[in-house]
Amino acid sequence: MTNQSGIHYLHGQATSGRRGTAMKEVQNIREVVTAGLSDLLQGTFDSVDDSLFELANNARSNNEQNRFFEAMREVRIKRKGVEKRFQEALFNLFDTPPSPSSARTPAGESLTAESLSLVNNDVLEQEVAINAMVSKAKAHFQGTLLQLQVRFSVLYGRPESEPVNPLSPEHLCAALVESIADLDIQIRERLIVLKQFDRYVIANLGMILDEANRILIQSGIVPNFKYRGKTGASATSPGNTGHAVSEPGFAGEEEEGSFAVIRQLLARTGDHRLSAPAGSGARLISDNELFSLLARIPAQPTTADLTVGQPVALDLRQVVGELLSEQKGSNGERTAIDEVDEDLINLVSMLFEFILEDYNLSPPIQVLISRLQIPILKVVIKDRSFFSKATHPARRLLNALARAGIGWSDSNEKNRDKLYEQIHTIVQRILEEYDGDIAIFESLNEEFDRFLARENRKATLVEQRTRESERGRIKSQKAQETVDRVLNEKMRMRALPDSIRNILQNGWSRVMFLAYLRDDNEHRWTQTVRVVDDLLWCLKPQPHEDDRAQWVRLVPSLLKTLRAGLEEVSYNAARLDEMMLGLKRELAEAFRRQALEEASEDSSPAMAPPPPVASGIQTAVEREQELENAAMAEHMLAVEGIGAGTWVEFSLVNGTRFRCKLSAIIEEADSYVFVNRMGLKVVEKKRLDLAHDMRRGRLTVLEQGALIDRALDSVVGSLRRKAG
Repeated sequence: MTNQSGIHYLHGQATSGRRGTAMKEVQNIREVVTAGLSDLLQGTFDSVDDSLFELANNARSNNEQNRFFEAMREVRIKRKGVEKRFQEALFNLFDTPPSPSSARTPAGESLTAESLSLVNNDVLEQEVAINAMVSKAKAHFQGTLLQLQVRFSVLYGRPESEPVNPLSPEHLCAALVESIADLDIQIRERLIVLKQFDRYVIANLGMILDEANRILIQSGIVPNFKYRGKTGASATSPGNTGHAVSEPGFAGEEEEGSFAVIRQLLARTGDHRLSAPAGSGARLISDNELFSLLARIPAQPTTADLTVGQPVALDLRQVVGELLSEQKGSNGERTAIDEVDEDLINLVSMLFEFILEDYNLSPPIQVLISRLQIPILKVVIKDRSFFSKATHPARRLLNALARAGIGWSDSNEKNRDKLYEQIHTIVQRILEEYDGDIAIFESLNEEFDRFLARENRKATLVEQRTRESERGRIKSQKAQETVDRVLNEKMRMRALPDSIRNILQNGWSRVMFLAYLRDDNEHRWTQTVRVVDDLLWCLKPQPHEDDRAQWVRLVPSLLKTLRAGLEEVSYNAARLDEMMLGLKRELAEAFRRQALEEASEDSSPAMAPPPPVASGIQTAVEREQELENAAMAEHMLAVEGIGAGTWVEFSLVNGTRFRCKLSAIIEEADSYVFVNRMGLKVVEKKRLDLAHDMRRGRLTVLEQGALIDRALDSVVGSLRRKAG
């Protein structure tokens, strides 16, 4: 399976022993890495399947639904082949490792403003996703990747001018793109694959990189290498080896590249009204001047209720246009902004249009976040990395506010809810205090994190108690239903004496109930059911000699077991002896009955209900039920995809809506228990009931992904459609 001939980069002057050791380490790392990444890739495709099914389930038309189902089928059919090609690509990376300079985008070259115009929309969107993945991975695993690059370069005998790292994120992403090239799916579905690859593989790359470093260190490959990182304006420091240096400026270049891609899409819409072309005679104002103009817009008064009114997306271009019109100079020259700033304004407008139409945010939280349109515009004027850097303080805070407010319902009382009050205070402070210093967002992030930690601790304890209580209650209910069903099924075929029915239904049923709850390796439940079977068998006359002998052996132990069980549950202790004597008499009477009578009774059971007569004609109700069952199949599958921790919204017939989180799935009773933000039980539903709610539009699964990430995805998709 391995290709030893491919590893030909080892130092030419190394001894044969050194060469053999190096090859051995490469093989070791390759096997560990391939196994780990293959497992993560399986998680990727499992999640892709779930995502496509959810999209199909929520599709607005039959054509759209068929498209997603076809994509799901395509991925399922070719999944094994993709996984195999990815594994082979990983082996090739170790056999013939490329240098960082050889890593290209699938379009064949890195993205530049000039080349973007030559790339079609689908390739462009794929490039955006890949560049974002690579940029994030390099920033997050910067030190670990650099250590690996140094160690692999030594291992493969590469000079410092041609470093090598088979596990570089761009190589892994290229391996995936190559592996999925044969999938006959459209760009939206392809982006879903890339997104899940980012979520499952790239996000978990750290443990793979650490393991590779550990193997190399144990083998003595640059064991004392220390990574200092990049400080100040220079990437090197006195005394540095030259290796312990982060790649100069790569993060900034990638971030700028991501924004350049979005700018290219914006340019295709051809809508620039605030900027002025060269030679127009207009004076272009600087970013600092634009920030100062925006700062003139008055903040909300401290005494105002920020939630008054509806969430409204401001026309930021109109706002900025009015500000610019007030800046005409004494000579009447027009002031304008450059196209970059106008694109920033357009992008912020589109982001907030998405945010304020996002069903996942409750209206009161939407109103609060809508107040941040001007502050966020001021943020991006100062620092456009807001769009490409997931850890940007302002972006993190917006995501945190949206995530925390997902469970907030209209029915909550604003003036008594601590979470709402906290979000209100944060928005108010941003409006009043942000002056260009990003530190306020960092400070508010820390405060909000501490607040959520306190609230979540309390809610988690309450939810745990609720979950345990509901599990116990539902399991007890299930136990009682099971006991009643088993006893009814076993007793309905015979006419039993009242005394025997009383013992089984009012006494032994308690023993069975406890056995069901405590069922363990001792199989107590099975034993209690066997006692019922033995008792009913012993009450029948035994015409055969062998059966009579078995009856004589069985009855003493049966009576002993019955007495012990009834005593354990304290059933009618005052009359227990009398009841057991009565039971013995019933058993003896049954033993003396004639075999002929028994045969007669067996041929025509007294309590057997007559079978229903089939008319062969399906009623309207039956036809309706059949159609309902067929339509419910896909919704049952969708319900099964809802996991614990998922937030949903229920809509009642009277128009009331409430949000809650799935806390527990009680498999024994097929029950789903939902709690509110405080961990208190809100509703309990059977799986079938949830499917009915979903079909009727009364159950909506809320999207819990990062708000800004979802908004950017939506904006890029919208721009692609407009660009045509």
